Amino acid sequence: MSGSVRIKICGVTTVEDARAAVDAGADLIGLNFVSGSRRKLEIDQAVEIAEAVAGEIERVALFRDEDPFEIERILRRVDVERVQLHGQESPEEVEAMDLPVIKALRGADREAADSYPGTILLLDHPTAGGGSGQSWPWSDAAPLLEDGHDVILAGGLSPDNVGQALAELGELLPWGVDVATGVEGEGVRKDPEKIAAFIRAVREAEDTGLSPEVSGAEEGSS
Repeated sequence: MSGSVRIKICGVTTVEDARAAVDAGADLIGLNFVSGSRRKLEIDQAVEIAEAVAGEIERVALFRDEDPFEIERILRRVDVERVQLHGQESPEEVEAMDLPVIKALRGADREAADSYPGTILLLDHPTAGGGSGQSWPWSDAAPLLEDGHDVILAGGLSPDNVGQALAELGELLPWGVDVATGVEGEGVRKDPEKIAAFIRAVREAEDTGLSPEVSGAEEGSS
């Protein structure tokens, strides 16, 4: 890992896109098994991707309100380091997982966050949820960071705004940032140049520690 903020490229659907994430210096990739998602993988596809980058990047399997037996069936075939849960999974269901869990929440819900102590929390758009590519007030995550929660910032991030999102947290750094739509080109295929630009923006934000006012002025935002 080249920086303190982990970078996750989510919804990877091809070996080429996984390789682009590795080559650019990402820390994690997301393999989507959520029914109805346009990025959903078949098991054979996921196996091919996971094997192609084994030992080079952390692989995360995404599920939403999935039957535990189906999760187990998939994980017997697809080697991953973590599981990400996007539904209404209870704290007991999270605790029952054999692998480390990332639990997705809608927005910076303090009560929900406190229900999953010790679990990495992915904070996405409060109403649109995961994969929508919609931004939200990322600074709302600051109180959870102050409380000691490990947080992954998500929802509408892109190479153009991830530096600002981090700057809005002041001196607080999240455990990681997550992007899917913001680094895509045609369809759900990832754009290697956008991935590289996203990672550069994160690392520059870490290095410079810009305040929101300075960052906004440089990016020409209001």
